[in-house]
Amino acid sequence: MKKIAYIEIDTHAEIAQSFLEIMKDSTEFSVDYYFSKKIKNQINDYDESVFLSDSSMILEQLKMKKYDLIIVGTVHRYFNTFQTIAEKYNTTFIVHNINFTKISKLDLIKNIFKEDLIYRLKLWWKEGLFYTSKAYEKAKKLLVLDEELSSDSYQFLPIFYTKNDAFSESNILTIVIPGGVSQKRRDYYSVFNKIKELEKNIKEGESKIKLLQFIFLGKAVGNELTELINLERSVEYISIQYFSERVSPEDFDSWMRKADVLWCPIQEETTFFSQKEIYGKTKMTGNLGDTIKYGKPSIFPANYSSKLDFIIPEKQDILEQFQTLKQAHFDFETNYNKNTVQQKLESVLNQLISI
Repeated sequence: MKKIAYIEIDTHAEIAQSFLEIMKDSTEFSVDYYFSKKIKNQINDYDESVFLSDSSMILEQLKMKKYDLIIVGTVHRYFNTFQTIAEKYNTTFIVHNINFTKISKLDLIKNIFKEDLIYRLKLWWKEGLFYTSKAYEKAKKLLVLDEELSSDSYQFLPIFYTKNDAFSESNILTIVIPGGVSQKRRDYYSVFNKIKELEKNIKEGESKIKLLQFIFLGKAVGNELTELINLERSVEYISIQYFSERVSPEDFDSWMRKADVLWCPIQEETTFFSQKEIYGKTKMTGNLGDTIKYGKPSIFPANYSSKLDFIIPEKQDILEQFQTLKQAHFDFETNYNKNTVQQKLESVLNQLISI
């Protein structure tokens, strides 16, 4: 049986969770997981293959066993550590921001002073920030989790499979907007305005919809929280639910299963370390993984490019879209059942081991 080490000591617990779940019953690979305390606390249903780690421990831990492949889930910190790992072992990195992997040292210096100065100076002094491009260059392969971002330089790693594709039988039309309620990466103000317009149309009798609810499934703070409070108080014919604290995994899962449609108003552009990234072109949105995992059709902005039939460009009459998609059926099972995705993943892992 081939041995893999999966390292996540930084950020993306949800991706580590997906990898753990899909590889749990693999008969071809044995995986050890090295998680920071923060990540481990967010992981469900783990066993003795999960080890507590951090940047000061991981190099010594990897010496204890022989691995055919090492996968690093996030390389946004500890660049000197991950460069050393990539130099010593057959190592691959999962990439979340393609432009960041190619950032020059000059741009890094400029970006240090744009925001988060103290944190970025720490990355410079203690964590090898200027080794960023070298660390990525030393990896045997760079991986992406959205097939449409794949290329000769970035290999697709399939880890998302459909756990739930059941229809909602409720008379209520439930629209879930997953993700932290922040204007930084999603256009929530346009959502608020469209809900106000829907409320007005229902009130004036232009729509026959009776039961319509919107679930803002992420922590809301600041101006967005204030807007939500005011919006919830102002509507009479539409139900609004939001969260002012972090949404528990159990609540998130429950609401995603109840959703008829996911509404994903992602911004066309965002930044990572003050470097511009474009969703669907240089950066994957986590809403894509949500869509596949829960087997729900999703409405994305019209400017978002996707070949997937369950990613639907937003239209002017969004209420009609919601109603149509509630009755529609999309075949997630054929391409995204666990066995199919696991076989594809194992094929990629074998390729990475043989590099």
